[in-house]
Amino acid sequence: MTQTLRPAPVTAAPRAARLPLLDVLRGVAILGTLLTNVWIFTSPGSEWGVLAGGFGENGFDSLPVAVETVARLLANGKFLAMLTVLFGVGLAIQYASAERRGQPWPGRYRGRALFLFAEGTVHFVLVFAWDVLMGYAVTALLVAWLLARSERAQRRVMWWAAGAHLTLMALLTAVLATEGTGSGDPVSRTVVDLYAHGSYGEQILFRLENALALRLEPVLSFGLLVALFLLGVRLFRAGAFAADGTGRRIRGRLMLWGLGVGLPLDIALTLAGPDFALLSRYGTAPLTALGYIGLVGAVLDRVSRQGLVLRGLTSVGRTALSCYVAQNVLCVVVAYGFGLGLAGRFGDDAGPWWVLALWAAVCLVLVAGSSLWLRRFDTGPLESLQKWALRR
Repeated sequence: MTQTLRPAPVTAAPRAARLPLLDVLRGVAILGTLLTNVWIFTSPGSEWGVLAGGFGENGFDSLPVAVETVARLLANGKFLAMLTVLFGVGLAIQYASAERRGQPWPGRYRGRALFLFAEGTVHFVLVFAWDVLMGYAVTALLVAWLLARSERAQRRVMWWAAGAHLTLMALLTAVLATEGTGSGDPVSRTVVDLYAHGSYGEQILFRLENALALRLEPVLSFGLLVALFLLGVRLFRAGAFAADGTGRRIRGRLMLWGLGVGLPLDIALTLAGPDFALLSRYGTAPLTALGYIGLVGAVLDRVSRQGLVLRGLTSVGRTALSCYVAQNVLCVVVAYGFGLGLAGRFGDDAGPWWVLALWAAVCLVLVAGSSLWLRRFDTGPLESLQKWALRR
């Protein structure tokens, strides 16, 4: 991975036209990822509770449980997979830009990926244990190197990575189903109190002491990350995000497979119980995410002009990195004990309603904040910081 390849120089390097659908999809993915993470912030034991108690309660015994089940089902793993595919699309765009300019590849992109890893490390330690940036940075280094190889090599790696990942998830699911440990052990009172009443410094220390366990997700899902990155590259090169007939046809197929096959499978696995949580979140959810991409594209194809919703999603999408970190910071301050401590105050008594209200409120803040920021600046604050640091 140390070799640097220089694409053949071209006589002209016109700037690639921006694809509006990509910004909208990034906005949807960011706000949808929050709909997954908000349950982590507000659950007993928060970040550790996911490891100890699974991915939440499922069922239709009462209206509150049914609402939480549907909300979790629609979000869990889907928007994270969508965000991963879009990160691969962004990598393909940067490779195409370097190729047009005759610049070496990976070249400066290595520095960008390493800076992203540093940002993810800070985010993990100071804000949120289930950070995705560190895993994205490591995956990006591998996939960036692969982009300078043949399309056949990329295709083989994508299918091998997907196959290895699904095999691993199937084996882990078989172990959970056989031993009946999918629901995990109850979260200890000590951990619950840490997030409900502990200080900010104590929570940071807890993350550092349990870093190996809390960083397990990007390790177990590394094959999936590689496959989705490369899938994003292939979709971009095939024209899946263009506003033409080819793009609409591809998005139609994505919607058919994702919503017609992936979503029913995901519903079945979700309702089957916590033993199948891994296979749902890391197996069928990514397939459903492709259906979400097709669905958003189909809606955008039928909208004649941009309204408030589309403009808001576009603003969030253009400042995706900043909004991703900001939404986690806001939830930490609102939910944890060193902030407003609402998770400890409301608990299960308020049901899912206050959690959904928190999600909606943070979404409004992100939409308003990103829209106002982009009136004066071209990129988000963290995006600008990254560009400034890499220039220096």
